[in-house]
Amino acid sequence: MLQSTSPSPEILVSGIAHLGSRLLFDSLTLRIRPSEWTALLGPSGSGKSTLLRLIAGLPVAAKFKGQVTADDQHGLSGRIGYMAQQDLLLDWATVRDNIALGSRLRGEACSPNRISDLICAVGLNDKADKRPCELSGGQRQRVALARTLLEDRPVILLDEPFSALDARTRADMQDLAASQLIGRTVLLVTHDPGEAVRLCNRIYLLHNNSLVTVDALSGPFPKSVADSDALALQAKLLMQIRSGT
Repeated sequence: MLQSTSPSPEILVSGIAHLGSRLLFDSLTLRIRPSEWTALLGPSGSGKSTLLRLIAGLPVAAKFKGQVTADDQHGLSGRIGYMAQQDLLLDWATVRDNIALGSRLRGEACSPNRISDLICAVGLNDKADKRPCELSGGQRQRVALARTLLEDRPVILLDEPFSALDARTRADMQDLAASQLIGRTVLLVTHDPGEAVRLCNRIYLLHNNSLVTVDALSGPFPKSVADSDALALQAKLLMQIRSGT
């Protein structure tokens, strides 16, 4: 586990967003608690990724009127690690160099041993010197995850970080992320209710332009894939998503 060198803040997002003439969310208020995992669930096109990019301070196509604030005096600039849905790997760089890229571009110290440990942790020891074109989609996603875990940031934003993985590898990478990000403020965007239940202290459903709070399970996390309470809540969430309530 890598401890962040700065405290993890609480984040408050409030406002209205439109994409063209379509309302994405209206009078939304999202409180992301410090040092917890929060899940944002919802159907495709509901605005989950847009909301994540707004928090990250990245450009979005939507018009947003509102604010994103931290509960301390430090703001969020330079404190966020962001993993996009796309792996954003450089085709000409090796796995090792892609993992280190963000840190090196910012001029930050980058431990070769730490990089090697992460390559091993994501199961790519034999791929360390390969380039992205030599990897499967799931392997590329694991490289992107390792790159995000390398960053010493108190806030981590994850956009469908396990979506390209098979069931066994997905569970392994969820366990890895949970162990590596203890004490961080994490917002997970996912379409998978099981993933949200297994990993997150708090769960929100973004649907019909608003947020619905779901009663998540108490810790510890991650939950076992066979946990009966987790499976029951997963089924309940799936029904909510299907019914739109």
